[in-house]
Amino acid sequence: MTQKIAIIGLGSMGFGMAKSILAAGHHAYGFDVNSEAVGRFVALGGQTGQVSEMAPAMDCVMVVVLNATQTETVLFGDGTNAGAGTAWAQHLRPGTTIISCATVPPDFARTMAAKAADLGLHYLDAPISGGSIKAEAGRLSVLASGAEVAFKKAKPALDAVAEHVFALGSEVGAGSAMKSINQILCGVHIAAMAEAMTFGMTQGVSPAQTLEVISKCAGTSWMFENRGAHVVAGDYKPHSSVNIWLKDLGIALDIAGKAKFSAPLTAVALQQFVAASGSGYGLEDDAAVAKIYARNAGLKLPGEG
Repeated sequence: MTQKIAIIGLGSMGFGMAKSILAAGHHAYGFDVNSEAVGRFVALGGQTGQVSEMAPAMDCVMVVVLNATQTETVLFGDGTNAGAGTAWAQHLRPGTTIISCATVPPDFARTMAAKAADLGLHYLDAPISGGSIKAEAGRLSVLASGAEVAFKKAKPALDAVAEHVFALGSEVGAGSAMKSINQILCGVHIAAMAEAMTFGMTQGVSPAQTLEVISKCAGTSWMFENRGAHVVAGDYKPHSSVNIWLKDLGIALDIAGKAKFSAPLTAVALQQFVAASGSGYGLEDDAAVAKIYARNAGLKLPGEG
């Protein structure tokens, strides 16, 4: 079933998702504060316009912004992050489904769902995983929770962007809780990759050798192989930036604190990302956390003079 789908946020994830929605044959409408990103999307066949004019016609709205603050702003605030002037929720017709994809605390997701329900809107708590390459290929994993009607209305959009859609129940917040579980593992694995590769260098083992061998051993992980390849190539063009982990691991630790749960590995990994950000690497690929280990050990990573 062809739908009219708005994608709010055309960053590294949102742009790929918007392309996948276009490729699936839907009418896709893109919005972002970055006019260049909007222009690139329109050049591919997408559409854009004023929120007050476009929103009432939408079947669903995918919110692919950075964090909770931006999510609330584009939906219920002044809408400046939507790049089109006004908040979306007040213009959507009752029965429209909001698919919220940012990594946010579960309590925040529940608050947004309640505000949406007050306006007669459906809300799907649907954080995403897989990175920009899978976003563009329509092969993301979506960790979703919400009412059955929200899932039903969102299905065409989700089918366009996802290889796996995990339905985690009718209670909004469950999707965001699962995303924090995923982010704990991802953040710890990236930091562990950086530690292992640079430790190997102190023993005369190059990052390329470590990647080749460990990728075929029990110590490997998807993050090790993916981000390790960035270190070997000396390529820190951001697919997911260092600064993302200050937010995502911070959310996980906040949730853990409320649950009176100790998460020491998460805390240590977060400190390494904080150090990387404070050293000026915040906007580089998150594999740049390896630069902190290398600097502290007096090592030169591939690509460094």
